[in-house]
Amino acid sequence: MRLHKLNPSIKALTVILLVFLLSFVFDPVTPLLYWLFIVVVTFSLGKVETRKWLLIFVPFLVVALGYVWTTAVFSNPPAGTELVTYWTIGPVEITNYGLSTGLALGLRVLCFAGLSLLFILTTDPVKFILSLVQQCKLPPKLAYGLLAGYRFLPLLTEEVKIIRHAHKVRGANRETGLKGKLFALKRYAIPLLASAIRKAERAAIAMESKGFTGGRSRTYYHQIHIQKQDWLFFGLMIGLFFLCVFVSMQLGTFRGYGDI
Repeated sequence: MRLHKLNPSIKALTVILLVFLLSFVFDPVTPLLYWLFIVVVTFSLGKVETRKWLLIFVPFLVVALGYVWTTAVFSNPPAGTELVTYWTIGPVEITNYGLSTGLALGLRVLCFAGLSLLFILTTDPVKFILSLVQQCKLPPKLAYGLLAGYRFLPLLTEEVKIIRHAHKVRGANRETGLKGKLFALKRYAIPLLASAIRKAERAAIAMESKGFTGGRSRTYYHQIHIQKQDWLFFGLMIGLFFLCVFVSMQLGTFRGYGDI
Protein backbone atom coordinates (compact mmCIF):
# COMPACT_ATOMS: atom_id res chain seq x y z
CA MET A 1 0.00 0.00 0.00
CA ARG A 2 1.52 3.30 -1.17
CA LEU A 3 0.01 6.66 -0.27
CA HIS A 4 0.55 8.04 -3.78
CA LYS A 5 -1.62 5.30 -5.30
CA LEU A 6 -4.59 5.70 -2.96
CA ASN A 7 -7.87 7.23 -4.06
CA PRO A 8 -7.60 10.98 -3.27
CA SER A 9 -11.24 11.28 -2.17
CA ILE A 10 -10.92 8.46 0.36
CA LYS A 11 -7.66 9.99 1.56
CA ALA A 12 -9.33 13.39 1.98
CA LEU A 13 -12.30 11.80 3.77
CA THR A 14 -9.89 10.07 6.17
CA VAL A 15 -8.06 13.31 6.96
CA ILE A 16 -11.29 15.28 7.50
CA LEU A 17 -12.72 12.62 9.80
CA LEU A 18 -9.51 12.41 11.82
CA VAL A 19 -9.39 16.19 12.23
CA PHE A 20 -12.97 16.04 13.51
CA LEU A 21 -12.14 13.25 15.99
CA LEU A 22 -8.97 14.96 17.23
CA SER A 23 -10.95 18.14 17.91
CA PHE A 24 -12.69 16.36 20.82
CA VAL A 25 -9.44 15.24 22.51
CA PHE A 26 -7.98 17.43 25.27
CA ASP A 27 -5.18 15.33 26.75
CA PRO A 28 -1.55 15.48 25.53
CA VAL A 29 -0.90 11.72 25.35
CA THR A 30 -3.43 10.86 22.63
CA PRO A 31 -2.30 13.50 20.07
CA LEU A 32 1.37 12.81 20.86
CA LEU A 33 1.01 9.10 20.12
CA TYR A 34 -1.08 9.76 17.05
CA TRP A 35 1.37 12.34 15.70
CA LEU A 36 4.13 9.74 15.94
CA PHE A 37 1.93 7.29 14.01
CA ILE A 38 1.25 9.95 11.35
CA VAL A 39 4.98 10.56 10.86
CA VAL A 40 5.69 6.82 10.61
CA VAL A 41 2.88 6.29 8.07
CA THR A 42 3.95 9.33 6.01
CA PHE A 43 7.56 8.27 5.60
CA SER A 44 7.05 4.51 5.46
CA LEU A 45 4.15 4.45 2.98
CA GLY A 46 4.76 7.67 1.04
CA LYS A 47 7.59 8.97 -1.15
CA VAL A 48 8.16 12.16 0.82
CA GLU A 49 11.42 14.12 0.99
CA THR A 50 12.45 14.61 4.61
CA ARG A 51 13.93 18.06 3.97
CA LYS A 52 10.82 19.32 2.18
CA TRP A 53 8.58 17.92 4.91
CA LEU A 54 10.62 19.61 7.63
CA LEU A 55 10.68 22.99 5.84
CA ILE A 56 6.88 23.00 5.67
CA PHE A 57 6.42 21.56 9.15
CA VAL A 58 8.64 24.00 11.08
CA PRO A 59 6.17 26.96 10.91
CA PHE A 60 3.45 24.72 12.36
CA LEU A 61 5.84 23.73 15.14
CA VAL A 62 6.31 27.41 16.01
CA VAL A 63 2.52 27.90 16.08
CA ALA A 64 2.16 24.83 18.32
CA LEU A 65 4.75 26.19 20.76
CA GLY A 66 2.78 29.46 20.84
CA TYR A 67 -0.36 27.53 21.77
CA VAL A 68 1.50 25.69 24.55
CA TRP A 69 2.97 28.87 26.03
CA THR A 70 -0.13 31.07 25.92
CA THR A 71 -2.45 28.34 27.21
CA ALA A 72 -0.08 27.36 30.01
CA VAL A 73 0.20 30.98 31.16
CA PHE A 74 -3.36 32.24 30.62
CA SER A 75 -5.42 29.10 31.30
CA ASN A 76 -8.60 29.38 33.34
CA PRO A 77 -9.20 26.03 35.09
CA PRO A 78 -12.77 25.17 36.06
CA ALA A 79 -13.83 25.40 39.68
CA GLY A 80 -12.92 22.41 41.82
CA THR A 81 -9.87 21.40 39.75
CA GLU A 82 -6.91 20.17 41.79
CA LEU A 83 -4.00 22.36 40.73
CA VAL A 84 -0.29 21.69 41.08
CA THR A 85 1.87 24.77 40.54
CA TYR A 86 5.06 24.10 38.59
CA TRP A 87 6.40 27.61 38.13
CA THR A 88 5.52 31.07 39.48
CA ILE A 89 7.01 34.39 38.41
CA GLY A 90 5.04 37.38 39.68
CA PRO A 91 1.48 37.14 38.35
CA VAL A 92 2.42 34.33 35.95
CA GLU A 93 1.61 30.89 37.28
CA ILE A 94 2.00 27.67 35.33
CA THR A 95 -0.08 24.80 36.69
CA ASN A 96 -0.56 21.18 35.76
CA TYR A 97 -3.94 21.99 34.19
CA GLY A 98 -2.60 24.85 32.06
CA LEU A 99 0.46 22.93 30.90
CA SER A 100 -1.56 19.81 30.10
CA THR A 101 -4.16 21.78 28.15
CA GLY A 102 -1.45 23.74 26.31
CA LEU A 103 0.39 20.58 25.34
CA ALA A 104 -2.88 19.02 24.17
CA LEU A 105 -3.65 22.01 21.93
CA GLY A 106 -0.08 22.26 20.63
CA LEU A 107 0.17 18.54 19.83
CA ARG A 108 -3.25 18.69 18.19
CA VAL A 109 -1.92 21.40 15.87
CA LEU A 110 1.01 19.12 15.03
CA CYS A 111 -1.45 16.31 14.23
CA PHE A 112 -3.45 18.61 11.96
CA ALA A 113 -0.24 19.70 10.23
CA GLY A 114 0.97 16.10 9.88
CA LEU A 115 -2.33 14.96 8.36
CA SER A 116 -2.36 17.93 5.98
CA LEU A 117 1.19 17.24 4.82
CA LEU A 118 0.40 13.54 4.42
CA PHE A 119 -2.41 14.47 2.03
CA ILE A 120 -0.74 17.35 0.17
CA LEU A 121 2.67 15.73 -0.40
CA THR A 122 1.25 12.39 -1.56
CA THR A 123 -1.67 13.54 -3.72
CA ASP A 124 -1.67 14.59 -7.37
CA PRO A 125 -3.99 17.64 -7.68
CA VAL A 126 -5.22 16.52 -11.11
CA LYS A 127 -6.18 13.08 -9.81
CA PHE A 128 -7.83 14.71 -6.80
CA ILE A 129 -10.05 16.86 -9.03
CA LEU A 130 -10.91 13.86 -11.23
CA SER A 131 -11.73 11.84 -8.13
CA LEU A 132 -14.04 14.59 -6.88
CA VAL A 133 -15.85 14.52 -10.21
CA GLN A 134 -16.08 10.75 -10.54
CA GLN A 135 -16.61 9.69 -6.91
CA CYS A 136 -18.01 12.79 -5.19
CA LYS A 137 -20.14 14.03 -8.13
CA LEU A 138 -18.56 17.48 -8.22
CA PRO A 139 -19.95 19.45 -11.21
CA PRO A 140 -17.48 19.17 -14.13
CA LYS A 141 -17.72 22.90 -14.88
CA LEU A 142 -16.55 23.78 -11.38
CA ALA A 143 -13.93 21.01 -11.32
CA TYR A 144 -12.31 21.91 -14.63
CA GLY A 145 -12.43 25.59 -13.73
CA LEU A 146 -10.45 24.87 -10.57
CA LEU A 147 -8.05 22.69 -12.54
CA ALA A 148 -7.49 25.40 -15.16
CA GLY A 149 -6.82 27.97 -12.44
CA TYR A 150 -4.33 25.63 -10.80
CA ARG A 151 -2.55 25.16 -14.13
CA PHE A 152 -2.39 28.92 -14.73
CA LEU A 153 -0.65 29.75 -11.43
CA PRO A 154 2.89 28.72 -12.54
CA LEU A 155 2.37 30.63 -15.82
CA LEU A 156 1.40 33.79 -13.94
CA THR A 157 4.50 33.45 -11.75
CA GLU A 158 6.68 33.30 -14.86
CA GLU A 159 4.93 36.31 -16.36
CA VAL A 160 5.53 38.34 -13.20
CA LYS A 161 9.25 37.63 -13.58
CA ILE A 162 9.17 38.65 -17.26
CA ILE A 163 7.34 41.91 -16.48
CA ARG A 164 9.74 42.70 -13.63
CA HIS A 165 12.78 42.15 -15.87
CA ALA A 166 11.22 44.27 -18.63
CA HIS A 167 10.66 47.11 -16.18
CA LYS A 168 14.26 46.91 -15.01
CA VAL A 169 15.55 47.09 -18.59
CA ARG A 170 13.44 50.21 -19.22
CA GLY A 171 14.44 51.78 -15.89
CA ALA A 172 10.87 51.81 -14.62
CA ASN A 173 11.46 49.82 -11.45
CA ARG A 174 13.46 52.26 -9.33
CA GLU A 175 10.80 53.27 -6.79
CA THR A 176 11.57 52.49 -3.18
CA GLY A 177 9.49 52.41 -0.04
CA LEU A 178 5.90 51.41 0.48
CA LYS A 179 4.51 53.93 -2.03
CA GLY A 180 6.90 52.71 -4.72
CA LYS A 181 5.98 49.08 -4.12
CA LEU A 182 2.26 49.85 -4.33
CA PHE A 183 2.80 51.75 -7.58
CA ALA A 184 4.87 48.85 -8.97
CA LEU A 185 2.09 46.44 -7.98
CA LYS A 186 -0.36 48.51 -10.00
CA ARG A 187 1.95 48.33 -13.03
CA TYR A 188 2.11 44.54 -12.68
CA ALA A 189 -1.63 44.09 -12.24
CA ILE A 190 -2.77 45.52 -15.59
CA PRO A 191 -0.60 43.34 -17.91
CA LEU A 192 -1.24 40.29 -15.70
CA LEU A 193 -5.00 40.85 -15.93
CA ALA A 194 -4.81 41.23 -19.71
CA SER A 195 -2.73 38.07 -20.00
CA ALA A 196 -5.12 36.13 -17.74
CA ILE A 197 -8.09 37.18 -19.90
CA ARG A 198 -6.32 36.05 -23.08
CA LYS A 199 -5.43 32.69 -21.50
CA ALA A 200 -9.00 32.20 -20.25
CA GLU A 201 -10.38 32.86 -23.74
CA ARG A 202 -7.94 30.41 -25.30
CA ALA A 203 -8.78 27.75 -22.71
CA ALA A 204 -12.53 28.25 -23.28
CA ILE A 205 -12.14 27.95 -27.07
CA ALA A 206 -9.96 24.85 -26.70
CA MET A 207 -12.44 23.15 -24.34
CA GLU A 208 -15.38 24.01 -26.61
CA SER A 209 -13.54 22.66 -29.65
CA LYS A 210 -12.99 19.37 -27.77
CA GLY A 211 -16.71 19.05 -27.09
CA PHE A 212 -16.70 20.03 -23.41
CA THR A 213 -20.23 21.00 -22.38
CA GLY A 214 -20.01 20.59 -18.61
CA GLY A 215 -22.42 17.65 -18.57
CA ARG A 216 -21.87 14.44 -16.62
CA SER A 217 -22.58 12.12 -19.56
CA ARG A 218 -18.98 11.95 -20.75
CA THR A 219 -16.13 9.49 -20.74
CA TYR A 220 -12.80 9.97 -18.97
CA TYR A 221 -9.35 9.07 -20.22
CA HIS A 222 -8.15 8.68 -16.63
CA GLN A 223 -10.51 6.55 -14.56
CA ILE A 224 -10.15 6.88 -10.77
CA HIS A 225 -11.37 3.83 -8.87
CA ILE A 226 -11.88 2.94 -5.21
CA GLN A 227 -9.97 -0.22 -4.29
CA LYS A 228 -9.54 -2.38 -1.22
CA GLN A 229 -6.29 -0.65 -0.27
CA ASP A 230 -8.16 2.67 0.02
CA TRP A 231 -10.50 1.29 2.67
CA LEU A 232 -7.54 -0.48 4.27
CA PHE A 233 -5.83 2.90 4.67
CA PHE A 234 -9.07 4.39 6.04
CA GLY A 235 -9.42 1.60 8.60
CA LEU A 236 -5.72 1.77 9.51
CA MET A 237 -5.74 5.49 10.29
CA ILE A 238 -9.03 5.39 12.21
CA GLY A 239 -7.94 2.26 14.08
CA LEU A 240 -4.63 3.87 15.08
CA PHE A 241 -6.54 6.85 16.48
CA PHE A 242 -8.74 4.71 18.69
CA LEU A 243 -5.67 2.70 19.71
CA CYS A 244 -4.10 5.93 20.96
CA VAL A 245 -7.31 6.76 22.83
CA PHE A 246 -7.28 3.29 24.41
CA VAL A 247 -3.64 3.63 25.53
CA SER A 248 -4.37 7.07 26.99
CA MET A 249 -7.38 5.71 28.88
CA GLN A 250 -5.28 2.86 30.27
CA LEU A 251 -2.70 5.38 31.48
CA GLY A 252 -5.46 7.44 33.07
CA THR A 253 -4.58 10.59 31.11
CA PHE A 254 -7.42 10.69 28.57
CA ARG A 255 -9.51 13.84 28.62
CA GLY A 256 -12.33 14.38 26.14
CA TYR A 257 -14.62 17.26 25.32
CA GLY A 258 -16.93 16.54 28.24
CA ASP A 259 -14.05 16.47 30.72
CA ILE A 260 -12.83 20.04 30.31
